[in-house]
Amino acid sequence: MNQATIPLAAATPARNAGTSIGGLLLETGKITPEGAERVLRMQKELGIRFGEAAQRLGLVTEADIQQVLARQFDYPYLQPGEGKYSPQLVAAYNPFSPQVEALRAVRSQLMLRWFARGHKSLVIMSAQAGNGASLFAANLAVVFSQLGEQTLLVDANLRKPRQHEVFNLAQRQGLSDVLAGRADLNAVTRIESFVDLSVLGAGTLPPNPQELLSRDGFTALGVQLESRFDVVLYDVPAGGTGSDALAVAARAGGVLLVSRKDVTPLNEVIKLSDQLAQNGVKIVGSVLVSF
Repeated sequence: MNQATIPLAAATPARNAGTSIGGLLLETGKITPEGAERVLRMQKELGIRFGEAAQRLGLVTEADIQQVLARQFDYPYLQPGEGKYSPQLVAAYNPFSPQVEALRAVRSQLMLRWFARGHKSLVIMSAQAGNGASLFAANLAVVFSQLGEQTLLVDANLRKPRQHEVFNLAQRQGLSDVLAGRADLNAVTRIESFVDLSVLGAGTLPPNPQELLSRDGFTALGVQLESRFDVVLYDVPAGGTGSDALAVAARAGGVLLVSRKDVTPLNEVIKLSDQLAQNGVKIVGSVLVSF
């Protein structure tokens, strides 16, 4: 992803800043109470930090310390294999990589250009299927939650949903069921590994996705979601696969276009841009992904 960097908005106070490293290591099971006693004795004898003493004793690794520090400063991320999410969720598993730095730059631009101007919903869309928009939406949702924004990712692809695979969600009721009156907002799943992240899966695959997303009930649902969350991101089908995505985009009012490097034809992007403009949808920005 190539994006110009805009300075991040001022950081909010870390909610866990007062929690000790030792307490977090105990809470996460990195050390036992007996191990903590050994660490405290060394800490007192040598006058060093708790984390350094724990490492000297071989009870924790540098990666363990970095992870609890991230929690202490309200920036949760996961060790490889933890959480059972897709390894392609790089914002969760490799938050200091160049890819995620680019994601944070996109987040910063979106905050300034869109969300800081009173908007709460945004559609993540590509011109063609297989261009990485769903995976980008998932990672973008993670970095918004890491900023402390109450974030909801809605899988509005009622044809070939992806988010239940990315976040390892059990097949259950979701967006389609809510729109059909078969479920309520209890269908929203809170992602425990990330304090401020929730996902509303696609739910039962309906025979009439376009009609469901075009009804007034979808507009009413959007208002409800915006009242509960700071940021609502919609993952939708590719623009060239039907009118579902346009219906969601018209409701949200704004779209972030995702294209894949050396794959997405420019003429398809131009065609989709024209369709969005004709429907009164603002293109907030565009990104070029390589994953």
